[in-house]
Amino acid sequence: MRPDLAIIAGLINDGARVLDLGCGHGELLAHLAREKGVNGYGIENDSDAITACVSAGVNVIDHDLDDGLDRFPDASFDMVVMTETLQAVAQPRALLRDMLRVGEECIVTFPNFGHWRCRLQLAMNGRMPVAKHLPHAWFTTPNIHLCTFRDFEELVTDMGLPIISRFVVDDRHKPSIAWMPNLFGTTAFYRLGRARA
Repeated sequence: MRPDLAIIAGLINDGARVLDLGCGHGELLAHLAREKGVNGYGIENDSDAITACVSAGVNVIDHDLDDGLDRFPDASFDMVVMTETLQAVAQPRALLRDMLRVGEECIVTFPNFGHWRCRLQLAMNGRMPVAKHLPHAWFTTPNIHLCTFRDFEELVTDMGLPIISRFVVDDRHKPSIAWMPNLFGTTAFYRLGRARA
């Protein structure tokens, strides 16, 4: 299993109801069902990935996240997961609200555009960065809303969404980057709760 998915799996309780947005081939959900008795559903719109999910016995719905989550009732999941997808959706703010409407909590991960390698490439070359955690050229990237950890934290604070926990990893998914994480971390894992009343 991918290292980032293994980290997320460790954050999910046994028997939880899980919705995985942009679930890919269903690797996380298959693992959670097998190891933690999770009742999970994935959302994906890539036909090859959907076929892989079905072959792996993963419940998957063919759906574009840019269309929102209206098909799901309020509080229908314990945890909603979105890995490496936030930066590729048209309305991240609306999707975050929807995630916490249908789920009690959510886990969000995304690549850090504020990493020192990205900053150096912009400063030295004057070009959009390409790095291990952001591997696409600007003209082929699926990413339309790149952000830094600070950008994301400002957004969720403005939305009134509590950050239950956050930790940052490097490009080898080694955790505990405590010193200047927005400069040295490549990916952050945010666990968010519902908006304060």
